[in-house]
Amino acid sequence: MEDLSERLAATIALTERVTKADGKAKTNIPFLTVVRNTRATPPIPSVLSPSFCLILQGGKRIQFGEQIVDCPAGSFLVSVIRMPGLAQVVGASAHTPYIGLRIDLAPAEVAAVLSESGLQVRPPEGQPSIGSFVGRADDELLDLCCRLLRADASPRGAVFRASLIKQELIYHLLSGDYGHLFLQQVFFEQQGDGIAQAIVWIERHYDCAFTIEELARASNMSVSGLHHKFKALTAMGPLQYQKQLRLQEARRLMLSGAADVTAAALQVGYRSLSQFSREYARLFGMSPLRDVRTILQLAQVEALEL
Repeated sequence: MEDLSERLAATIALTERVTKADGKAKTNIPFLTVVRNTRATPPIPSVLSPSFCLILQGGKRIQFGEQIVDCPAGSFLVSVIRMPGLAQVVGASAHTPYIGLRIDLAPAEVAAVLSESGLQVRPPEGQPSIGSFVGRADDELLDLCCRLLRADASPRGAVFRASLIKQELIYHLLSGDYGHLFLQQVFFEQQGDGIAQAIVWIERHYDCAFTIEELARASNMSVSGLHHKFKALTAMGPLQYQKQLRLQEARRLMLSGAADVTAAALQVGYRSLSQFSREYARLFGMSPLRDVRTILQLAQVEALEL
Protein backbone atom coordinates (compact mmCIF):
# COMPACT_ATOMS: atom_id res chain seq x y z
CA MET A 1 0.00 0.00 0.00
CA GLU A 2 1.34 3.42 -0.92
CA ASP A 3 2.27 5.76 1.91
CA LEU A 4 1.22 9.40 1.98
CA SER A 5 4.44 10.71 0.41
CA GLU A 6 4.05 8.34 -2.57
CA ARG A 7 0.44 9.38 -3.07
CA LEU A 8 1.41 13.04 -2.91
CA ALA A 9 4.21 12.45 -5.42
CA ALA A 10 1.77 10.78 -7.82
CA THR A 11 -0.61 13.72 -7.53
CA ILE A 12 2.23 16.22 -8.07
CA ALA A 13 3.22 14.38 -11.25
CA LEU A 14 -0.31 14.89 -12.59
CA THR A 15 -0.14 18.65 -11.86
CA GLU A 16 2.98 18.88 -14.03
CA ARG A 17 0.80 18.08 -17.04
CA VAL A 18 -1.03 21.33 -16.30
CA THR A 19 1.94 23.60 -15.60
CA LYS A 20 5.57 23.77 -14.55
CA ALA A 21 5.56 27.55 -14.28
CA ASP A 22 5.06 29.70 -11.20
CA GLY A 23 1.66 31.23 -10.59
CA LYS A 24 -1.95 30.10 -10.86
CA ALA A 25 -2.74 27.83 -13.80
CA LYS A 26 -6.33 27.42 -14.95
CA THR A 27 -7.43 24.00 -16.15
CA ASN A 28 -10.12 22.69 -18.51
CA ILE A 29 -12.27 22.38 -15.37
CA PRO A 30 -13.70 25.81 -14.42
CA PHE A 31 -13.47 25.28 -10.65
CA LEU A 32 -9.99 23.70 -10.56
CA THR A 33 -6.71 25.66 -10.34
CA VAL A 34 -3.11 24.51 -9.88
CA VAL A 35 -0.89 26.84 -7.84
CA ARG A 36 2.91 26.68 -7.99
CA ASN A 37 5.65 28.81 -6.41
CA THR A 38 9.40 28.19 -6.42
CA ARG A 39 10.18 30.58 -3.57
CA ALA A 40 8.96 31.39 -0.12
CA THR A 41 7.04 34.64 0.22
CA PRO A 42 6.52 37.18 2.98
CA PRO A 43 3.03 37.45 4.49
CA ILE A 44 0.85 38.97 1.74
CA PRO A 45 -2.60 40.47 2.41
CA SER A 46 -5.10 38.32 0.52
CA VAL A 47 -8.72 37.21 0.55
CA LEU A 48 -9.50 33.52 1.00
CA SER A 49 -12.78 32.83 -0.79
CA PRO A 50 -14.96 29.72 -0.29
CA SER A 51 -12.82 26.86 -1.50
CA PHE A 52 -10.99 23.61 -0.81
CA CYS A 53 -7.20 23.89 -1.06
CA LEU A 54 -4.96 20.81 -0.98
CA ILE A 55 -1.26 21.40 -0.25
CA LEU A 56 0.81 18.82 -2.15
CA GLN A 57 4.32 20.17 -1.54
CA GLY A 58 5.80 22.98 0.54
CA GLY A 59 3.51 24.73 2.96
CA LYS A 60 1.29 27.73 3.54
CA ARG A 61 0.79 29.86 6.62
CA ILE A 62 -2.28 32.06 6.90
CA GLN A 63 -3.10 34.59 9.59
CA PHE A 64 -6.67 35.66 10.31
CA GLY A 65 -6.61 38.45 12.85
CA GLU A 66 -4.50 37.06 15.67
CA GLN A 67 -5.05 33.43 14.68
CA ILE A 68 -2.33 31.65 12.66
CA VAL A 69 -3.16 28.57 10.57
CA ASP A 70 -0.32 26.33 9.32
CA CYS A 71 -0.95 24.10 6.30
CA PRO A 72 1.90 21.61 5.68
CA ALA A 73 2.17 19.22 2.74
CA GLY A 74 -0.54 16.61 2.87
CA SER A 75 -3.04 18.90 4.55
CA PHE A 76 -6.06 20.72 3.18
CA LEU A 77 -7.62 24.08 4.00
CA VAL A 78 -11.34 24.68 3.61
CA SER A 79 -12.92 28.12 3.85
CA VAL A 80 -16.65 28.56 4.25
CA ILE A 81 -16.84 32.37 3.86
CA ARG A 82 -14.63 35.09 2.38
CA MET A 83 -11.80 35.55 4.86
CA PRO A 84 -9.37 38.49 4.60
CA GLY A 85 -5.98 37.61 6.01
CA LEU A 86 -2.22 37.33 5.47
CA ALA A 87 -1.00 34.43 3.33
CA GLN A 88 2.58 33.19 3.18
CA VAL A 89 4.22 30.39 1.17
CA VAL A 90 6.82 28.55 3.28
CA GLY A 91 9.33 25.80 2.56
CA ALA A 92 9.44 26.44 -1.19
CA SER A 93 12.49 26.41 -3.48
CA ALA A 94 13.36 25.85 -7.12
CA HIS A 95 14.08 22.19 -6.30
CA THR A 96 10.94 21.62 -4.22
CA PRO A 97 8.34 24.25 -5.21
CA TYR A 98 5.13 24.88 -3.37
CA ILE A 99 2.34 23.06 -5.23
CA GLY A 100 -1.33 23.19 -4.36
CA LEU A 101 -4.74 22.46 -5.80
CA ARG A 102 -7.66 24.85 -5.37
CA ILE A 103 -11.28 23.80 -5.89
CA ASP A 104 -13.92 26.56 -5.73
CA LEU A 105 -16.98 25.76 -3.65
CA ALA A 106 -20.49 27.17 -3.45
CA PRO A 107 -23.05 26.77 -0.63
CA ALA A 108 -25.66 25.51 -3.11
CA GLU A 109 -23.36 22.62 -4.09
CA VAL A 110 -22.85 21.61 -0.48
CA ALA A 111 -26.58 21.83 0.22
CA ALA A 112 -27.39 19.68 -2.83
CA VAL A 113 -25.00 16.90 -1.79
CA LEU A 114 -26.32 17.00 1.76
CA SER A 115 -29.92 16.72 0.54
CA GLU A 116 -29.38 14.04 -2.10
CA SER A 117 -27.12 11.86 0.04
CA GLY A 118 -29.35 11.83 3.12
CA LEU A 119 -26.34 12.45 5.35
CA GLN A 120 -27.17 13.40 8.92
CA VAL A 121 -24.69 16.10 9.89
CA ARG A 122 -25.27 17.97 13.12
CA PRO A 123 -25.57 21.71 12.43
CA PRO A 124 -23.22 24.01 14.32
CA GLU A 125 -24.55 25.02 17.71
CA GLY A 126 -23.88 28.08 19.82
CA GLN A 127 -20.82 30.15 18.99
CA PRO A 128 -19.64 29.66 15.39
CA SER A 129 -16.16 28.34 14.68
CA ILE A 130 -13.75 30.40 12.61
CA GLY A 131 -14.75 30.31 8.94
CA SER A 132 -11.87 28.07 7.82
CA PHE A 133 -10.28 24.87 9.05
CA VAL A 134 -7.34 22.59 8.30
CA GLY A 135 -7.53 18.81 7.95
CA ARG A 136 -5.24 15.96 6.94
CA ALA A 137 -5.75 14.39 3.52
CA ASP A 138 -6.39 10.64 3.41
CA ASP A 139 -6.11 8.12 0.57
CA GLU A 140 -9.68 8.67 -0.63
CA LEU A 141 -9.28 12.43 -0.78
CA LEU A 142 -6.01 12.18 -2.72
CA ASP A 143 -7.60 9.68 -5.09
CA LEU A 144 -10.45 12.10 -5.80
CA CYS A 145 -7.96 14.88 -6.59
CA CYS A 146 -6.00 12.55 -8.90
CA ARG A 147 -9.20 11.68 -10.73
CA LEU A 148 -9.93 15.38 -11.21
CA LEU A 149 -6.51 15.95 -12.73
CA ARG A 150 -6.91 12.91 -15.00
CA ALA A 151 -10.29 14.23 -16.13
CA ASP A 152 -8.63 17.53 -16.98
CA ALA A 153 -6.08 15.68 -19.13
CA SER A 154 -8.92 14.31 -21.28
CA PRO A 155 -10.92 17.40 -22.36
CA ARG A 156 -13.81 15.40 -23.81
CA GLY A 157 -16.42 15.25 -21.08
CA ALA A 158 -13.98 16.73 -18.56
CA VAL A 159 -16.40 19.22 -17.05
CA PHE A 160 -19.20 16.67 -16.65
CA ARG A 161 -16.97 14.02 -15.11
CA ALA A 162 -15.28 16.58 -12.88
CA SER A 163 -18.63 17.80 -11.52
CA LEU A 164 -19.43 14.24 -10.39
CA ILE A 165 -16.03 13.89 -8.75
CA LYS A 166 -16.55 17.22 -7.00
CA GLN A 167 -19.81 15.91 -5.53
CA GLU A 168 -17.91 12.91 -4.18
CA LEU A 169 -15.31 15.22 -2.65
CA ILE A 170 -17.99 17.31 -0.92
CA TYR A 171 -19.63 14.13 0.38
CA HIS A 172 -16.28 12.95 1.71
CA LEU A 173 -15.75 16.22 3.57
CA LEU A 174 -19.29 16.29 4.96
CA SER A 175 -19.08 12.71 6.20
CA GLY A 176 -15.64 13.16 7.79
CA ASP A 177 -14.43 14.56 11.08
CA TYR A 178 -14.94 18.15 9.92
CA GLY A 179 -18.44 17.74 8.53
CA HIS A 180 -20.04 19.99 11.15
CA LEU A 181 -17.58 22.79 10.29
CA PHE A 182 -18.02 22.33 6.56
CA LEU A 183 -21.77 22.55 7.09
CA GLN A 184 -21.38 26.09 8.44
CA GLN A 185 -21.27 27.28 4.83
CA VAL A 186 -24.82 26.07 4.25
CA PHE A 187 -26.00 26.99 7.73
CA PHE A 188 -24.99 30.63 7.42
CA GLU A 189 -26.42 30.98 3.90
CA GLN A 190 -29.80 29.67 5.04
CA GLN A 191 -30.18 31.93 8.05
CA GLY A 192 -32.55 34.83 7.48
CA ASP A 193 -30.93 37.10 10.04
CA GLY A 194 -28.15 37.17 12.57
CA ILE A 195 -24.43 36.92 11.89
CA ALA A 196 -24.96 35.48 8.38
CA GLN A 197 -26.93 38.52 7.33
CA ALA A 198 -24.30 40.85 8.78
CA ILE A 199 -21.48 39.21 6.82
CA VAL A 200 -23.44 39.07 3.58
CA TRP A 201 -24.46 42.73 3.96
CA ILE A 202 -20.86 43.87 4.41
CA GLU A 203 -19.69 41.82 1.42
CA ARG A 204 -22.36 43.37 -0.79
CA HIS A 205 -21.97 46.92 0.57
CA TYR A 206 -18.29 47.10 1.44
CA ASP A 207 -18.19 50.57 -0.16
CA CYS A 208 -20.88 51.97 2.17
CA ALA A 209 -20.25 53.58 5.53
CA PHE A 210 -22.10 52.11 8.53
CA THR A 211 -22.00 52.02 12.31
CA ILE A 212 -21.97 48.89 14.45
CA GLU A 213 -25.33 49.93 15.86
CA GLU A 214 -26.85 50.14 12.37
CA LEU A 215 -25.42 46.75 11.38
CA ALA A 216 -26.70 45.18 14.60
CA ARG A 217 -30.23 46.52 14.02
CA ALA A 218 -30.23 45.33 10.39
CA SER A 219 -29.13 41.86 11.56
CA ASN A 220 -31.59 41.64 14.47
CA MET A 221 -28.74 41.30 16.94
CA SER A 222 -27.45 43.15 19.94
CA VAL A 223 -24.24 45.13 19.51
CA SER A 224 -22.37 42.88 21.94
CA GLY A 225 -23.74 39.71 20.31
CA LEU A 226 -22.73 40.94 16.85
CA HIS A 227 -19.19 41.75 17.98
CA HIS A 228 -18.76 38.41 19.77
CA LYS A 229 -20.07 36.16 16.99
CA PHE A 230 -18.51 38.12 14.15
CA LYS A 231 -15.04 37.92 15.68
CA ALA A 232 -15.49 34.23 16.48
CA LEU A 233 -16.16 33.51 12.80
CA THR A 234 -13.77 35.93 11.06
CA ALA A 235 -11.13 36.61 13.76
CA MET A 236 -11.76 40.36 13.35
CA GLY A 237 -14.47 42.95 13.97
CA PRO A 238 -17.04 44.06 11.34
CA LEU A 239 -15.33 47.40 10.59
CA GLN A 240 -11.92 45.75 10.20
CA TYR A 241 -13.48 43.11 7.94
CA GLN A 242 -15.03 45.82 5.75
CA LYS A 243 -11.78 47.80 5.62
CA GLN A 244 -9.79 44.81 4.40
CA LEU A 245 -12.35 43.99 1.70
CA ARG A 246 -12.27 47.63 0.57
CA LEU A 247 -8.49 47.81 0.36
CA GLN A 248 -8.18 44.44 -1.40
CA GLU A 249 -10.69 45.56 -4.04
CA ALA A 250 -8.89 48.89 -4.50
CA ARG A 251 -5.62 47.02 -5.02
CA ARG A 252 -7.25 44.73 -7.59
CA LEU A 253 -8.67 47.72 -9.50
CA MET A 254 -5.28 49.44 -9.66
CA LEU A 255 -3.36 46.31 -10.67
CA SER A 256 -5.84 45.56 -13.45
CA GLY A 257 -5.50 49.09 -14.79
CA ALA A 258 -9.19 49.78 -14.25
CA ALA A 259 -8.54 52.73 -11.93
CA ASP A 260 -5.78 55.02 -10.70
CA VAL A 261 -5.24 55.69 -6.99
CA THR A 262 -7.90 58.38 -6.67
CA ALA A 263 -10.54 56.51 -8.68
CA ALA A 264 -9.91 53.27 -6.79
CA ALA A 265 -10.27 55.03 -3.43
CA LEU A 266 -13.59 56.57 -4.47
CA GLN A 267 -14.95 53.34 -5.96
CA VAL A 268 -14.42 51.39 -2.74
CA GLY A 269 -16.02 54.04 -0.58
CA TYR A 270 -13.27 56.35 0.67
CA ARG A 271 -13.96 60.07 0.68
CA SER A 272 -10.52 61.07 1.92
CA LEU A 273 -7.54 60.21 -0.25
CA SER A 274 -5.14 60.75 2.65
CA GLN A 275 -7.09 58.30 4.83
CA PHE A 276 -7.12 55.76 1.99
CA SER A 277 -3.35 56.08 1.47
CA ARG A 278 -2.70 55.84 5.21
CA GLU A 279 -4.83 52.70 5.70
CA TYR A 280 -3.53 51.15 2.48
CA ALA A 281 0.08 51.58 3.62
CA ARG A 282 -0.78 50.10 7.02
CA LEU A 283 -2.15 46.94 5.40
CA PHE A 284 0.21 46.49 2.42
CA GLY A 285 3.36 48.06 3.84
CA MET A 286 3.74 50.89 1.32
CA SER A 287 1.77 53.60 -0.46
CA PRO A 288 -0.76 52.56 -3.13
CA LEU A 289 1.30 53.88 -6.05
CA ARG A 290 4.54 52.33 -4.85
CA ASP A 291 2.86 49.01 -4.05
CA VAL A 292 1.32 48.70 -7.52
CA ARG A 293 4.56 49.70 -9.26
CA THR A 294 6.54 47.16 -7.21
CA ILE A 295 4.19 44.29 -8.05
CA LEU A 296 4.12 45.16 -11.73
CA GLN A 297 7.91 45.40 -11.87
CA LEU A 298 8.22 41.97 -10.28
CA ALA A 299 5.72 40.58 -12.79
CA GLN A 300 3.64 39.12 -9.99
CA VAL A 301 0.26 40.36 -11.15
CA GLU A 302 -2.36 37.70 -10.52
CA ALA A 303 -5.75 37.31 -8.89
CA LEU A 304 -5.41 38.39 -5.27
CA GLU A 305 -7.47 35.52 -3.91
CA LEU A 306 -6.00 32.33 -2.45
